Amino acid sequence: MRRVALSGLLGTAVEFYDFLVYGTVAALVFGDLFFPDADPAVGTIAAFGTFAAGYVARPLGGIVFGHFGDRVGRKSMMLLTMVLMGCGSFLIGVLPTYDAIGVWAPILLVTLRIVQGIAIGGEWGGATLMVVEHAERAHGSRRGLWSSFTMLGAPLGSVLSAGVVTLVSALPDEQFRSWGWRVPFLLSIALLAVGLFVRLKVAESPLFAEAKRAPVDKPPVVEVLRHPKPVLLAAGVGIGAFTAQSLLTGFMISYAVQQGYSRPQVLTAVTVASCVALLVLPAASALSDRIGRRPVVLAGAVASAALAFPVLALVNSGSPGLLILALALGHGVAQSTMYGPLGALLTEMFGTRVRYTGASLGYQAATLVGAGFSPLIASSLLASSGGGSAPVSLLLCGGAVITALTVWRVRETHTDALESPAARAAAPTPEGTPR
Repeated sequence: MRRVALSGLLGTAVEFYDFLVYGTVAALVFGDLFFPDADPAVGTIAAFGTFAAGYVARPLGGIVFGHFGDRVGRKSMMLLTMVLMGCGSFLIGVLPTYDAIGVWAPILLVTLRIVQGIAIGGEWGGATLMVVEHAERAHGSRRGLWSSFTMLGAPLGSVLSAGVVTLVSALPDEQFRSWGWRVPFLLSIALLAVGLFVRLKVAESPLFAEAKRAPVDKPPVVEVLRHPKPVLLAAGVGIGAFTAQSLLTGFMISYAVQQGYSRPQVLTAVTVASCVALLVLPAASALSDRIGRRPVVLAGAVASAALAFPVLALVNSGSPGLLILALALGHGVAQSTMYGPLGALLTEMFGTRVRYTGASLGYQAATLVGAGFSPLIASSLLASSGGGSAPVSLLLCGGAVITALTVWRVRETHTDALESPAARAAAPTPEGTPR
């Protein structure tokens, strides 16, 4: 069980590192390097547009890898998604800029970003299901806690990406723009090797091994979409967490720099907030094993909505200490409380033979709506409103409200046993629980 949990943690950390490095570097230099003919505001919007392209591709990755993950196995898809992500990030690191190859630079950048999106679209489902389905046999009452190791990959990947970018951004500006920004992407190869080494030693999910013996009539995505309510509920529950994650990490780097903070100050604040998340997230997940997934997610959503305007006010103060406090509260505490139980909750909403597809679709749809477009919308609203932070606060609050309203429609699942494949059907019911 520890090996499986470590595999989930390292794998998702590597993939989120690769995915989030892009958001961090895009906020700092991609507007100038790949969209130089645009004014600064438009360049930032264009850079975040390519950021959104990765999120648009994530549901496609969830469908493709979910299909084969439900038919062939969780482990093989976990390995394939990691290879795709690592290679895509490395290629971004060697990509020529606009000055070298003209319009092909942003075209290739978007293409590689889509490859990243497809890879991470299949990554989360495979890693989370492996941990939760193994935990069902070993520690069924602690699925939330064990699944938190996979969920910890996001803040750990954020810590790694922010830490590496902080180091290279300390270079003189000319060196950072010429070659320093490439270093975080090139390091992906080393992280890929570590992740593959661990994942190759993990056994296939025992629940899937049993369920594979049962005949399957239709593709998993068809079975899932016959009863779309669970997917819609899963997406709605996750929107608040991903809106907060996106606005308070990648977008916040660009926004805070525009407010007068230095790059190291902002990246330090993001790193501290992610370290706080590393503590809060497993605590929230463990609490959801005791009192339920719904009340914990709801508490995080209420906290995120309540902090939406105070967080931006603290950022606008110009104080580096208050900037750290703002991100620690908004991202480290409120967002992590919403995010922690999602791995177990979404897994419990689908049967074993469609679980990879169903959970991935719900999760990736939430990332698309909550995280994919939030930086782009926030940048556009700031450009049109003259720089006031109220639109960003409203966007942050709106995502939390969607989560709070949706979680009331989800049935509590923390005491349910994951089904015995020989006794239950594979498809989800319209209420979003296994039949």
